[in-house]
Amino acid sequence: MNADHLAGAGRRGRLGLRLAAVAVAGVTVATLAPTAAVAAGVEVPAAVGAAGTEEERRRPAVDLGPELRALVERGGATAAVGEARENGRRAWRDAAGVVDLGSGRAARADGRFRIGSVTKTFVSTVVLQLVDEGRLRLDDPVERYLPGIVPNGGAITLRQLLNHTSGLFDYLEDQRFLYHDDASLRSYLAKGRWTDFRPEDLVAVSAGHAPYFAPGQGWHYSNTNYILTGMIIRKVTGRTWQREVERRIVGPLRLDATTFPGSSPGIPGPHAHGYVQLPEGPADITLINPTVADAAGNGISTAADLDRFHAALFGGRLLSPARLAEMTTAVPAPMIAAHYGLGLIRYDLPCGEVWGHTGGIPGYNTILLGARDGSRQFALSFNVLEGAETDETGAAIDAFFMKAACGAGPAARDGRVGSPLKLLR
Repeated sequence: MNADHLAGAGRRGRLGLRLAAVAVAGVTVATLAPTAAVAAGVEVPAAVGAAGTEEERRRPAVDLGPELRALVERGGATAAVGEARENGRRAWRDAAGVVDLGSGRAARADGRFRIGSVTKTFVSTVVLQLVDEGRLRLDDPVERYLPGIVPNGGAITLRQLLNHTSGLFDYLEDQRFLYHDDASLRSYLAKGRWTDFRPEDLVAVSAGHAPYFAPGQGWHYSNTNYILTGMIIRKVTGRTWQREVERRIVGPLRLDATTFPGSSPGIPGPHAHGYVQLPEGPADITLINPTVADAAGNGISTAADLDRFHAALFGGRLLSPARLAEMTTAVPAPMIAAHYGLGLIRYDLPCGEVWGHTGGIPGYNTILLGARDGSRQFALSFNVLEGAETDETGAAIDAFFMKAACGAGPAARDGRVGSPLKLLR
């Protein structure tokens, strides 16, 4: 998702509870003070080994364990889990940190987490399947499917929704989704996080603001685009976007740990908790009503499931070659120093390009990226203590990202190269 949801001004410097793109200057992303877990009186384990099969115990082609552990040991994340796959086989998996600050139980490599805007890639894939079936056309106007729902809907196409060139205002940049001080954060924790939103409510918030630009005349990440996309899926299929993702992607690929929970506030199965910082210490933010994210960021998954989804998508199992070519036709996205296709981000690195998406929702950040030819994928989830950021986590995330994408060669080691990564929420 994109704007700073409940993002604090003043003391928090708009770095608080962010459901939005972390457009941090330079190459870093949202960061967390190294002392966060220690301040809570918990000794955070450095790492938990992968499960016990022979394949998982073998030495990986690229060992990302040190970079993962750095998120906890120096970056201060309370938990981090990751997996990398190469040529259809798991090459590495690990976990670091704790499930929760109260018990200090070690995080699990198979733990589930909220995936934020990585949900958009699932939703876009469903749309492109419907295009393959002749039930949608990318250059049809929004007005054709949702008459009267959005101003100027006759001039905005489905393609422009998917690649964020519609110009529509991001509802999460509205002041009602921002917090400005500890009092408003406490109010959100006590009441606001349980609010139930309909997609129409979120679109109406956007419609109350002027667009960023005329359709097709710029690029601005806007979660409103994917709220509308989810509504179009329901209009065309007669089923919710969640149900369509489940029957078209989750079921066929056997992504058994992936869910799209609607309004349910919990995370099923094993998972690490998310936290936000208050003056008296960390407050648990794991439970929220995720209807505020809807088709823009409602999903829950694991690193293993995300890697399998990426491999299937780029391996040609979900879309025709023509639709995958359209999905990877990307426009410049200067806000994130990258290019954006249809529900996909392309990062251009010294070692080549990587494709995927990043995501975040309170307490959770996710990275899912890999090679265009489907030969390599890597997924990472880490739990930041919102509001207690330093530069350390940004450096640790950059190090993980560059090594996972480029291996252990000069491009990954050269600090002068840096990472263009921006986490989108």
